[in-house]
Amino acid sequence: MQTIPKKISRTKSGSMEFAQSGEGAPTVIFINGGSGPIDGWFKVFHEVAKVTKVVAYNRFGVGRSDKPSSPQHGSAVVTALRHLLLQENIQPPYILVGHSLGGFHANLFARQHPEEVAGVVLLESSHPQDVKINETQGPFLRMINRLLGLFDPLVPHRKWNEVNFVDETIRQIGQAGPFPAVPLVVVSGGRKPPMMPDHAFEMRRSNQLDFVQLSPQGKQIVAAQSGHFPQFSEPEVVIQAIADCLEQARKSG
Repeated sequence: MQTIPKKISRTKSGSMEFAQSGEGAPTVIFINGGSGPIDGWFKVFHEVAKVTKVVAYNRFGVGRSDKPSSPQHGSAVVTALRHLLLQENIQPPYILVGHSLGGFHANLFARQHPEEVAGVVLLESSHPQDVKINETQGPFLRMINRLLGLFDPLVPHRKWNEVNFVDETIRQIGQAGPFPAVPLVVVSGGRKPPMMPDHAFEMRRSNQLDFVQLSPQGKQIVAAQSGHFPQFSEPEVVIQAIADCLEQARKSG
């Protein structure tokens, strides 16, 4: 595995671990999925850095970033990211690449600060309507999800974890401004997760396609051999999607 060199930034929000490489604009910002680390981008980070500046970071509670001490809903996450970018003098415009739960944060960032965003790549991103998929799960899977949640109070900072504030983040997205008319590439895994029922997978496919309508410059790419992590199973697809978004953004000025 190719490593990603990391360092610590002392930001207004707290200490955050991040990585930076490459030169050029717009800067690509990798936004991890829930509790995902910087190293989850190891197959794409260095390749994208060959054509522009790239930044990846660990949100509070991940890696060497500080433990969170307040609710990590979407607005708090976006604010902390902007504090990091300001502290390190990483200037906009940005191309936001949000994976899974990180897609919520990319979505909200783009709505709250459209003047800073040149493009967005939603990589197997969470959709506001995805929460309804859990209601379709069988009783066994719902029980497992509840049991896992019981352990959060045992670790003090986990009560502030972003997964506990998904509903609030969705509310914030709904109340934010419109999604900007910027280049948007939606990368969706074509393979159904083993334990996901067919009807639930169809709901998620529909939600992924719905993302395309956010921008007049939206398009979808299906990573046919991938499930929820195309950056691992088909990194070349993700690299190309970012390159396409970058090219469109540069043409748009």
